[in-house]
Amino acid sequence: MVNLNKTDLIEQFVQSAISTTATVERIASDAGVLTAMLEKNTNEDELILLSEPNDLNPELFSKYKLNKKVITNPTTEQLRTIKTGVTDAFCAVASTGSVCVSVSKNLSGLASMLTRKHIVVVDSKTIVQTPRNVFDENYLDGKGLKRSFSFITGPSATADMGPLVRGVHGPGYLHIIILE
Repeated sequence: MVNLNKTDLIEQFVQSAISTTATVERIASDAGVLTAMLEKNTNEDELILLSEPNDLNPELFSKYKLNKKVITNPTTEQLRTIKTGVTDAFCAVASTGSVCVSVSKNLSGLASMLTRKHIVVVDSKTIVQTPRNVFDENYLDGKGLKRSFSFITGPSATADMGPLVRGVHGPGYLHIIILE
């Protein structure tokens, strides 16, 4: 396998993610820019479940947390009705378009699996070439070996009982924001 440079890894990731029917946007790694992008993508939502970031700098989300629709400590009733979840990802995989979301702490498991729309934010510096790299201690400071996480590759879909249906086992919509 040919090792790609960072620019090529990002482009391969974008193309792979789009091929899974995820949507992708690339933005500057800035709290104001991220807040504007998150608000654009959640402006029609009544409530948004924000999982405190596991790997990205929490300051990136500090302005977005001021939005009255954003919940970081939901009640049981709110968990039943929230349709949009926002998480960070500790890495992404260029060859598959997957994001890797930690599920061992915070609300990331709920925000990424129980909502109808999942918005995930990932740092472009953490894009690796193959799934194997996620488990290699020479990549990402070995983070893939030190946590429980989910590979998320596009929106949830199944064709077990007939035609393809999205959103049966998780979010029917996946939007990825890449911080550069």
